[in-house]
Amino acid sequence: MHQTQNVAIFAKIHDRRCLGIASDLITWLEKRGCTPMVDEQLSSQLGYLKALTMEEIRDQAELVVVLGGDGTLISVARLFSGKEVPILGVNLGSLGFLTEITLEELYPRLEKCLEGNPRVSERMMLEVTLHREGQEIEKGHVLNDMVINKGALARIVDLETKVNRHFLTTYKADGLIVSTPTGSTGYSLSAGGPIIHPLVSCIAITPICPHTLTNRPIVVPDESVISITVTSSFDEKVYLTLDGQVGFELREGDSVDVRKALKTTSLVMSRSRDYFEILRTKLKWGER
Repeated sequence: MHQTQNVAIFAKIHDRRCLGIASDLITWLEKRGCTPMVDEQLSSQLGYLKALTMEEIRDQAELVVVLGGDGTLISVARLFSGKEVPILGVNLGSLGFLTEITLEELYPRLEKCLEGNPRVSERMMLEVTLHREGQEIEKGHVLNDMVINKGALARIVDLETKVNRHFLTTYKADGLIVSTPTGSTGYSLSAGGPIIHPLVSCIAITPICPHTLTNRPIVVPDESVISITVTSSFDEKVYLTLDGQVGFELREGDSVDVRKALKTTSLVMSRSRDYFEILRTKLKWGER
């Protein structure tokens, strides 16, 4: 069985606790003959001299450890989209939906991963393509969601939505969320979308504050291609946001195509808790 050698480490660099754990982790890995892989930003915070570029880390890492919250993990997942590298997310605050490994579990789970025996959950991603005047101008991948929403002062925006070229509706709303099952517990949930088990094969479309109260979230098969066109003229800005972290300004007539990506994200799973326990804990079910 192949012994994992190259282990990438990502951490919230403004969190002193994360930095301390990252430093300990580097020492632990080096004692086991592994190569810790750290980017320039983190290495400068740690005083670790063996910094690598993001490209080198992306090309050579066999395992990724993320120290922080779900937001940190989501950005790392996009970086490694298409690489099929297991990502071990360690949550150092409240339990995360994605970073479900606790600090106490970190080293036991790492041992299993280094032995080449990670227990992973394959998570679907979405490919998002922005077209303007018939030209593809942006393309990206998301683990959670794609959001189109208006600026703070803008009127509601009109979003003509088709599924596999079949007209669904023109949403008159503050915006629209298209999410993976993994992303269903993110922004989509706060906008009234359904909770979807991460291993269900589907895509959720959730309007944000729709003008028509009968507009409701809809779940479509994962082989669907969802096309959204900005049809209203507006004075204020409208934005396309990928995983809440990468944004593009939209113009009237722009269209966005969303489809299941060919690649997935491999998340290392906790051995001590399941998805439903995470739901109960995060959403405080059963508490009064």
